[in-house]
Amino acid sequence: VEVICPQGVKQDIEPFAEIGGVRIHRYPLKPATGGPAGYLREYGTALWRTLRIARRLSRKEPFDVVQACNPPDLLFLIALAVRRTGARFMFDHHDLVPELFESRFASGPRVLHRVSSLLERLTFRTADAVISTNDSYRWAALTRGGLPPDRVRVVRSAPDLSRFVPVAPEPALKRGKRHLACYLGVMGPQDGVDYALRALAHLHGPMGRDDLHTAFIGSGDAYDDLVALSGGLGLDGVVEFTGRVPDETVQRYLSTADVCLSPDPKNPLNDVSSMNKVVEYMAMSRPLVSFDLREARVTAGDAAVYAPDNDEVRFAELTAELLDDPARRERMGAIGRRRVEAS
Repeated sequence: VEVICPQGVKQDIEPFAEIGGVRIHRYPLKPATGGPAGYLREYGTALWRTLRIARRLSRKEPFDVVQACNPPDLLFLIALAVRRTGARFMFDHHDLVPELFESRFASGPRVLHRVSSLLERLTFRTADAVISTNDSYRWAALTRGGLPPDRVRVVRSAPDLSRFVPVAPEPALKRGKRHLACYLGVMGPQDGVDYALRALAHLHGPMGRDDLHTAFIGSGDAYDDLVALSGGLGLDGVVEFTGRVPDETVQRYLSTADVCLSPDPKNPLNDVSSMNKVVEYMAMSRPLVSFDLREARVTAGDAAVYAPDNDEVRFAELTAELLDDPARRERMGAIGRRRVEAS
């Protein structure tokens, strides 16, 4: 198995590594910043570097299967380049890219949406099989992609339940407060951490709560802006940003958390996407607060409470309600763990 992917910034920075017999080839890639032009540069660079490595490797030993995940919806070109050797193409569908552009660049040029829709169709038409993360994505493959049902399978993401289990809480992580809330995941412009921060500002300000500490675990291209926003909202001392941390540290924080936050705002992409953090919270038997997204309800059910219409004030109120109801938190956490175990 050969893996081709970007290099990390602080870890996974080696150009080559072999882990368990899997050979990993990494290339440098600067994440997109700014508007659509930044994504064109990032995606173009990723395509070019991936193509060069794939061609070099296929000359040594032809591939049997090429599995590519998106974004971008350009990697079908890699499959076409090596298909002459008999390789099959499996499309691992992570994001609905037309909805991604619509959500991030709603006022941008419509040509972006048309081009992304075209590339999505070409990717579906090239694929011998498609892995969809949920039924909403599978429906897109069947309708927009025109694929027959037997070529599209739903494979949901979930943590390893043998390792992702609660451990003894550590009260010190609450930094002297009665309660701890946690956010876990990527911190990009579309991930809603800014919504969570504004909800917390309402919780600590107008609602007068001084018994909550919140940890934001993870990183992303909006990280520095979010740290600055937190300070501007007056959240210094009640919010911490840990950056990326080892799995063991994540386990400690989530095991101590009273409530977990899933603030992805309702938009065309998030409404039909399944968020990994939701399943990870549930696996750790934590109740969560979410905006009212279609696929969030499918995943979490009664393990979450849902704020409507990207309403940050209601998000804060629901967080407070859970903090004040330990029995409800325990019931919701148990529901979440059972749902993950049964899925």
